[in-house]
Amino acid sequence: MATPDTLDFDRAAGRIGRVMLILAICGTAVAFAARGWPWGGGFLLGSILSGLNYRWLRGLVESLDGSARRRRGSVFLAFRYLLLGAAAYVILRFTSISLPAVFAGVFVLIAAVMIEAVIEIAYARK
Repeated sequence: MATPDTLDFDRAAGRIGRVMLILAICGTAVAFAARGWPWGGGFLLGSILSGLNYRWLRGLVESLDGSARRRRGSVFLAFRYLLLGAAAYVILRFTSISLPAVFAGVFVLIAAVMIEAVIEIAYARK
């Protein structure tokens, strides 16, 4: 029985980023076509927030290798949810962007990670 290859972080992270981009583009187009600009803009905003969260999380994982060069970035990482919440409050309070569409866009990262898990499971079976 052959041993499956170990998970390659860089390949998986790159694939997650590409899947997120595809989901964001398709989801924004569908939301815009179905419900107009408040939903399309909301989904796009949620996708951007999700992308920022992914970038910060990836930076955190990459900084766990023990190098001290990313130390300053980890302080900013601690406040990311506060910043995301404040940005969402300001945008949703003063614009007509749809809150459910923003929430749907925020889940783009979770959908991309689930798709990556399916890809890894399918790859491990071969």
